[in-house]
Amino acid sequence: MFREPKETVKELQEKLQDLWRYLDVDAKRERVQELEAEIADPEFWNQGDKAQELLKERTTLQKIVEDCDSAKQQLEDAQVLIELGEEVEDEESLAEVNEMLPGVARQIDKMEFARMLSGEHDANNATLSINAGAGGTEAQDWAGMLLRMYLRYCERKGFKTEFTEYLPADEAGIKSATIEVKGDYAYGYLRAENGIHRLVRISPFDAAAKRHTSFCSVFVFPELDDSIDIEIEEKDIKVDTFRASGAGGQHINKTDSAIRITHLPTGIVVSCQNQRSQHKNRATAMSQLKARLYEAEMRKKEEEAASFSEDKKEIGFGSQIRSYVLHPYRMVKDHRTSHEVGNTDAVLDGDLDGFIEAYLLRGK
Repeated sequence: MFREPKETVKELQEKLQDLWRYLDVDAKRERVQELEAEIADPEFWNQGDKAQELLKERTTLQKIVEDCDSAKQQLEDAQVLIELGEEVEDEESLAEVNEMLPGVARQIDKMEFARMLSGEHDANNATLSINAGAGGTEAQDWAGMLLRMYLRYCERKGFKTEFTEYLPADEAGIKSATIEVKGDYAYGYLRAENGIHRLVRISPFDAAAKRHTSFCSVFVFPELDDSIDIEIEEKDIKVDTFRASGAGGQHINKTDSAIRITHLPTGIVVSCQNQRSQHKNRATAMSQLKARLYEAEMRKKEEEAASFSEDKKEIGFGSQIRSYVLHPYRMVKDHRTSHEVGNTDAVLDGDLDGFIEAYLLRGK
């Protein structure tokens, strides 16, 4: 009677032990104690931004420790119930164990997924940039659809978003847009979206109702703190000012407050127009440039390592990471993981969890 739940408990305990070792829970517990002692110091709040960073670190580590402790305790309780139930053949104990285990399994699965978000910058805020590919109005409308999709996804996750650059298209959609995404593990989740996104549909802009294929590029990079030293020399950048486009009141149309910075050695271009102050826009743009240069260097190293892999794919505009097919059938498929969904409307409305989880778990 108790054989199946007994085996389930054993499997979950083994899974939790692996997680415990990987996450180094005991070391995290010690670090939490160190941080709590530091926070108790009356001088702690005089540290300004550093104090906030330490509080955030304490909260993150404490949650990992508490989640692991909770799962461990529940599995121990289940084991006790099984042993007591076996002695007296108590069906109520069996029912209680069967009711408890699915919740524990979900909790451990959630922690297992969080394990995939253990990259150096995964916990950071992110900047997401969308650029329409070749194809004029078709591609620009597709870029607008992608922008809406990501804004809805961020809303679902509880992330805060703010535009730093927005260039509307003449007829429909956008030419490009950049948004800052603020929230726990924003970069860890959104980095799965880096790459070329392909749309196949009957064009609403074609009187002959022909099928069209459009491409857009999505680039995601993490917000970096001041501890990462990226040197940018003035001779290596070109700074242009221009009038911001889009809504923004009278001021936005009268002054050249928007900033565009081109990094000459790499050709990377960043821009910011969301502030009325040219100085603030420049500071934001420089911060984005710093992050993009760091990310580019990391990608270069990854590509050099991948050159020794047999399954290395050529990087190019045609190597899309995901296809969104609206005609002749409806399907969204990620070509990296083979994860696919038939409910295209839900995906375009921001339901991306399945794709992102499949991408992160593939590196397990």
